[in-house]
Amino acid sequence: MKKIWLLISLMLPLMLCAQDELLNELEESLSTDTAVRAAFKGLKVVNFESTKLAHKNSLVFIVSHRFGTVKNGFDDFFGLDEAVTQLKFIYGFTDWLNAGIARSSFQKTYGAHLKYRILQQNTTGNPITLVGYNLLTVNTALDEDGFADFKFTDRLSYTSQLIVSHKASERLTVMIAPTYLHENLATRSFVMLPDETLLEFDEENDQFAVGVGGRYKLTKRWSVNVDYGIHLNRNKNSVYNDPLSIGVDLETGGHVFQMHFTNAQPMFENGFISQGSGDWGEGDFYFGFNLSRIF
Repeated sequence: MKKIWLLISLMLPLMLCAQDELLNELEESLSTDTAVRAAFKGLKVVNFESTKLAHKNSLVFIVSHRFGTVKNGFDDFFGLDEAVTQLKFIYGFTDWLNAGIARSSFQKTYGAHLKYRILQQNTTGNPITLVGYNLLTVNTALDEDGFADFKFTDRLSYTSQLIVSHKASERLTVMIAPTYLHENLATRSFVMLPDETLLEFDEENDQFAVGVGGRYKLTKRWSVNVDYGIHLNRNKNSVYNDPLSIGVDLETGGHVFQMHFTNAQPMFENGFISQGSGDWGEGDFYFGFNLSRIF
């Protein structure tokens, strides 16, 4: 019996020391997660992508809707008769890599994208989150008879973005997104002169833009979101305008419901960046929403 107590007395300091080391390791593991969370609640700010990604093994279904312009009033019930819809599925292969497919009724466009996190903002030094985004779209509504030597590849457009966000406080997040857009068949503007002469002006196949925006948290569930796209080499004769969008986010459990006004009805990047047809100054803008559900 004395030998047993002697063995316990010898082992007890070692056991206590090991316990202290284990507790220290647990405390260190808890304190090493310095990532800044919840910069954005939605996968989009409004039109532009945010730096939020779907979590690993989660499937996100998004219904996006844009009514027609409100400027016609009751003629088309403030745009109700001219609405377009986009359906999108996004899957999180990892916490840092997403892939998605979508279909929009605007020009009957199909799209596929990859979205991936390169850097994560943290509290110990890295001030930004950096996300890459690549999109391929196919415009199936193009009329082949309207173009000479038309090929299937003329339906394709490509978008590449680097999205940078900084969560400045618990309420405010800002974002900037340098964007490269390539259209195999560039966007064309039609201008009618007073003598009824029709002029055509094409954009460059390679277009450059910068998206800026942010989110301001009002309450636990509500926020105000704004984004604006600055087209850097738009044709000076273009009939299209830079997209400006303003809205609110409402988070309700597994949903994020985004309601907004925008002067660009298309929802793919090559659409709202290069073909924003509305003009805020003339009351020519669209009401819309994005509704996401996580499975």
